[in-house]
Amino acid sequence: QVELVESGGGLVQPGGSLRLSCTFYGSIFSYYVMGWYRQAPGKERELVATISPGSGASYVDSVKGRFTISRDHAKSTIYMEMNSLKPEDTAVYYCNAKKFAPPFENYWGQGTQVTVSS
Repeated sequence: QVELVESGGGLVQPGGSLRLSCTFYGSIFSYYVMGWYRQAPGKERELVATISPGSGASYVDSVKGRFTISRDHAKSTIYMEMNSLKPEDTAVYYCNAKKFAPPFENYWGQGTQVTVSS
């Protein structure tokens, strides 16, 4: 059973930076596409960024140029560096792991709160 443990959220002023981490336990890390999603109050959960086992990354348009997702296979960990944060980035951020071959599997972390406010 896969477990995802997130850390790094917090309160930051507009224009500031945070780095989120998500460590993967319980299976073979390189079998999974990893990603970050977020959910703001009253809104649906949305995909923010994904990273393939080969470290190919994709981003939602609203964070392109500000957020960078990366993965460290030696540590079975992904990161998301968030710069130039805006109040609209405020949300609970969830780590996600999707196995890309059968049997397909999908796992979520517990979520970490990011609040951007002055």
